[in-house]
Amino acid sequence: MPNSVLQTRLENGLLVQLKEIHSAPLISHWVWYRVGSRDEARPRTGLSHWVEHMQFKGTPTYPASVLDKTIPRDGGIWNAFTYLDWTTYFETMPADKIELALDLEADRMFHSLFDPQEVESERTVIISEREGSENEPLFRLGEAIQNAAFDHHPYHTEVIGEKEDLHTITRDDLYQHYRTYYVPNNAVVALAGDFDAEAMLARLQHVYAVLPAGPPPPHPAQPEPPLTAERHIELTGPGQTTYLQLSYRAPAAAEDDFFALTVLDSLLTGPTGLNMFGGGGISNKTSRLYRNLVERELAISVNGGMQATLDPFLYDITITIHPDKSYHQALAAIDQEIQALQDHLVSSDEIARAVKQARALFAYGSENITNQAFWLGYAEMFATYAWFEQYVERLQAITPADVQRVAQTWLASHRRVTGVYLPQGDQPEETQEE
Repeated sequence: MPNSVLQTRLENGLLVQLKEIHSAPLISHWVWYRVGSRDEARPRTGLSHWVEHMQFKGTPTYPASVLDKTIPRDGGIWNAFTYLDWTTYFETMPADKIELALDLEADRMFHSLFDPQEVESERTVIISEREGSENEPLFRLGEAIQNAAFDHHPYHTEVIGEKEDLHTITRDDLYQHYRTYYVPNNAVVALAGDFDAEAMLARLQHVYAVLPAGPPPPHPAQPEPPLTAERHIELTGPGQTTYLQLSYRAPAAAEDDFFALTVLDSLLTGPTGLNMFGGGGISNKTSRLYRNLVERELAISVNGGMQATLDPFLYDITITIHPDKSYHQALAAIDQEIQALQDHLVSSDEIARAVKQARALFAYGSENITNQAFWLGYAEMFATYAWFEQYVERLQAITPADVQRVAQTWLASHRRVTGVYLPQGDQPEETQEE
């Protein structure tokens, strides 16, 4: 069944997605779990990311030292990622070596060791990772804005977790989180590549169907009401560069407005991709903010974008301020462009160009076997695979009136957090919120 998807659910609740692609003798195998920082709360933030790290510490059948050598020796790549709504693991292997990936992921769904010494070793690694990020102005600014944008929802916290929690989380905390969420009925297995779908399904039945379902995992997070007043963040710290970030509450990926806001973003800051592996590259020099900020030397760079999330998250605009200019000048120019989108209909030609750019970037990020397998599971984390299949069609349906409406609705100043990072040489860092 080339170019079609076989989807089925095993008796233990595991969702299986299979897509035959016979362009190369490769198979990409992904396992997605519906667990991320959205499922955490103080004082145990960072659990999902830490559990991901522990999954590479081995099982009785597959010690870590064996896997580190075997997968690369067989010509494969493997990795894992944790985000707001999900955690995922993947292997892309030569088609005749995929058995190792299938057996490994089924095994570590239930049998990861969580050795206490490895837990402590990884505590040091993760805290070091966190402290390294804290040296980056844009991480500090982004975290402060994320904290200010949500009062109750777990999206309030960075995926890596709060440093205080990383010092106190125990081995039992991690193992309980693992056993709660790493169950077949909370997972999606997605494969794309050079295989026969019916034969692969039979193999997956053999490997995964023997694993027992668990109790339905808790997902207590509920979306917050919209912001009703603009919030301001100002950070000072080392460096020579001023950064400005505007973060607006944005629609969840399954909402219709997500697509209209995607087109608006392409107009305003340039097209951005949703795929973590990227693909291709499209200049944002035709975007309104590039012309109004970078070409006028108010800024060095401008970027924007939003993530596909289960609950409403954020649409960010990030500006690197020109060293000879004030961030106030850049902010005034941004507000002017947003006001223009709110007051006037964009031309159909400009909409068509923005849609064309967004479609091209989407296509670049969907073309290889690993990306195809990625989308099979990723779309299920916030919607269904039909969301991916209908993405281009839904972009093409956006009208000038839709763009004006989402600009008026989602980019109202009372729905945003405005943050600025001001360089202060080597002086002590301070954080202020108004």
